[in-house]
Amino acid sequence: MPQQNEKILVIGLGLIGGSLALNLKQQNPTVEIFGWDKNKESEKIALAKKVIDQIAPSIEAVAAEMDIILLAIPVKSCLEKLQLLAQLPLKSSVIVTDASSTKEEVVKFAKELPFTFVGGHPMAGSHKSGIQAVNPDLFENAYYIFTNAEENPAAVKKLEAMLSQTRAKFVHLEAHEHDQITGMLSHLPHIIAAGLVNQSDVFSQTYPRARQLAAGGFRDITRIASSDPQMWTDILISNRETLLEEISEWQRLMTHITHWLAIEDESAIYHFFDSAKDTRDKLPVHENGAIPAFNDLFIDVPDVPGVIAEVTGLLGEAGISIINLKILETREDIIGVLQVSFKTKKDLEAGKAYIEAKTNYHCRIK
Repeated sequence: MPQQNEKILVIGLGLIGGSLALNLKQQNPTVEIFGWDKNKESEKIALAKKVIDQIAPSIEAVAAEMDIILLAIPVKSCLEKLQLLAQLPLKSSVIVTDASSTKEEVVKFAKELPFTFVGGHPMAGSHKSGIQAVNPDLFENAYYIFTNAEENPAAVKKLEAMLSQTRAKFVHLEAHEHDQITGMLSHLPHIIAAGLVNQSDVFSQTYPRARQLAAGGFRDITRIASSDPQMWTDILISNRETLLEEISEWQRLMTHITHWLAIEDESAIYHFFDSAKDTRDKLPVHENGAIPAFNDLFIDVPDVPGVIAEVTGLLGEAGISIINLKILETREDIIGVLQVSFKTKKDLEAGKAYIEAKTNYHCRIK
């Protein structure tokens, strides 16, 4: 837990920074949280929503008073702000940490700086971004990774104690190991998803009905393509060496598949899908990983007036909030599907149980 009257500066009041600030504030009302964001409207909203106690007029104006400084901004901006902090008269006891999606470049840069730095990466996310989407429970059961922990064990211990109330699961990794793992399990999938969407866009110019049929499964497997393009540009550049290797390996695999198709090698194609099925079926269930899970409930509903109002009414009756609602008009296997998105896994499971108890609708969690 933070000590009473400690001062924390959160630089970057988006989903991650805002959610961490709100969680800390709710659990430790005596801690004073300052917020700074390049978007001044986000600062005003954060203050109005009591995410922060004060708006920092500038980083330079308040940094010297801070006990902990959290950089919840993209990698490129993080490097710039670390350089700025190195020029300021900070407390000798200050701990600076970040929430960047890549670690090796940041950790290497921070080794030369005159303050204690701990690389951090909370692996959490949401359908929505920005200060309006803040959620103090965002990090529950998510992995929160710290790098170079052995270099600053006391600082890491203090951060884990402070962040324990988020109910995140702490993991220690070397920066290089972190970037290799996230490159394979998060960054490469985002590239592939974006590539599929861009290819389908070109394809739709020849076959316009493809846009309509891109609902359902195609939309589901490519939903991570709806990510902040500036953030992902920074991530790719920052983790470029790892991604160049992974993309080359992906291209090699696609070359094999191309060859199997050309020669109609049914055995090789079957093995490709069978191996993938076996590996995926062994993956952990109901765990948050490198790509945050989506808390979606799929409800088979009859095509009758009032069914949406019925479902939302039941969830309201149970005191369960939702963050998104849509009708899936086209799916490969079923029709009449209502997709309801929740903030947390806990809300998702409670919503499923309540709707099934009150109706005969079939509900599924993918």
